[in-house]
Amino acid sequence: MPTPTRHLDLDRVQVLVRERCFPPSTAALVGAEIEWLSHSLQPEHLLGCGEVEAALDNRALPGGSSLTFEPGGQVELSSPAFHGVSETCNALGEDANAVRAALAEHDIGLVGMGLDPLRSPRRIVDGPRYQAMEAFFDADSSGGRGGSTMMCSTAAVQVNLDIGAPDAVERRWRLAHALGPVLTACFANSPLAGGRPTGWCSTRMATWLGIDPSRTAPVDQGEGWADAWVDYALAAKVMLIRRSTDDFVPVRTGLSFGEWMAGGHELGYPTVSDFEYHLTTLFPPVRPRGWLELRYIDALPDPWWRVPVVVTTCLLDDEEASAVAERAASRCGASWAEAARCGPKHPGLAEAAETCFDAALAACGRLGVDDATAEVVARYRDRYVARRRCPADDRLDGWAAAGDGPVGASLEASWT
Repeated sequence: MPTPTRHLDLDRVQVLVRERCFPPSTAALVGAEIEWLSHSLQPEHLLGCGEVEAALDNRALPGGSSLTFEPGGQVELSSPAFHGVSETCNALGEDANAVRAALAEHDIGLVGMGLDPLRSPRRIVDGPRYQAMEAFFDADSSGGRGGSTMMCSTAAVQVNLDIGAPDAVERRWRLAHALGPVLTACFANSPLAGGRPTGWCSTRMATWLGIDPSRTAPVDQGEGWADAWVDYALAAKVMLIRRSTDDFVPVRTGLSFGEWMAGGHELGYPTVSDFEYHLTTLFPPVRPRGWLELRYIDALPDPWWRVPVVVTTCLLDDEEASAVAERAASRCGASWAEAARCGPKHPGLAEAAETCFDAALAACGRLGVDDATAEVVARYRDRYVARRRCPADDRLDGWAAAGDGPVGASLEASWT
């Protein structure tokens, strides 16, 4: 929390970023976070504040995942870090089954899609962070309703991978970014909002790209990884200042963290803790958190959420697959926005996705991926990538055939 006198300077921030955001590691650990939209199985009933949390009641999960809730009631499972991607997927799968079963007892269902296709954004999870975040985005005219949509209506699959050995950090950082448009496109799964097509394959990514770019734009790749993240963090607007553990003050003036650090605020100057908290309010597609957090993949139903976890791990952790992926991504010639809008209908993205999937499947054996998990990846390639389709195409086909319908388990039935 802020202090009356200046506490931080650029040198201290640079050290913090290198030590805490980019610690080298050769452990080859893999983690993942999967999110779902929640909804009531009772017709006409809207979930209220605390219903989803109360239904799960802080229960321990068999695979060791932690359970959290996003502002709109989205349920998030975060796995521990494992030494193999199969272990990660199997633990998350076990925990996901436990969560679904527990929620079903309370007539609550989960849907794996990147954006709620019907309902308007509505915050049902309380707390000082989300209250301040909502106030910040409401005051930011650049994003319109995008901030509320992002908070309450989106869901993702996030893959967490090691920073890498000292001589590999730069390559892994750049490759994680270069693969972003390719993987955004081939896993796009949010083409509907308000019951109608939006014109985007990944409306979730379009939403993220449309709000406060100081905290959601990709990090600049024109300079070294640590310096780039320092510059990004200092230029980003301060979202909130914590006056106490339960009193978070939204900052509506456009004050950047660099300006706060240099000139202060009426509540004081930032501390190390304030800088670390500021980093948790930044949401670029790739975020360094002591590991690389890849945030650009739409939520997917079971079993498809396993596929991006395996594919990204193979492409970053296997030397042969990495070399293939670097070449493929460099030739695709597509922006993040093109990937979100066109999906694999963009020919460069489609070609890159096919090449990357083949490389990832070849790497599965070298990385010890179990046969059942590798088979899911192969099925996804055959169903989507080889046909230059993505899950969003299934949703659009369903909408064209039957029009809009209720958000429920039926949305997933044709996917598995």
